[in-house]
Amino acid sequence: MDIEQFMRGYKNAWEGKDETAFCALFSEDGVYHNTPFATQRGHAQLAAYWRRIKLQDEIELAFEVLSSTPTSGIAHWHVTYQVASEELFQIWAASTGTNLIARKPGDPLPRMVLDGLLQASFSGPLCRDCRLWWHSMPLPT
Repeated sequence: MDIEQFMRGYKNAWEGKDETAFCALFSEDGVYHNTPFATQRGHAQLAAYWRRIKLQDEIELAFEVLSSTPTSGIAHWHVTYQVASEELFQIWAASTGTNLIARKPGDPLPRMVLDGLLQASFSGPLCRDCRLWWHSMPLPT
C-alpha cells in the first residue's frame, strides 16, 4: 500500500460511513492517532472509534498527497459534513473547549469543516501507524 491507495480507502470509508472498510486499511495491530493525545490500536478499537462517523451526513472528503515513499506518506485532507445528531455536536463542542456556536434547543445542527494532515506508515499491503493533526469549525450559515 502507498499513501495514495490509503487515502482513497480512507475517503471511501469516511464517505461511506464504513468501519469495516476503515479497519481493512490497517494491520491487525495497526494504530490510529486521531489526535496527538488519543490512540486506537487494533481493529476492535478502530471500529469502535470509526462508528462515530455514522453521526455525520453529507460527507465530502478531498485530499492531496504531499509526500510519498514506498513505506510512508503524508497527505493534506479536507472534509465537510452535516452534524446529524445532538450527540455528535456535544462530542465536538466538548473537544473544542470553547463555545463557538451559541445554540438554543431546537436550533439546527451545524455543517462542519475539518482540515488536517495525515502521516501514515505501511508494512506491506496495510497501514501500521497513522497520525492526524486537524482543526474543525462550523461552516458559516
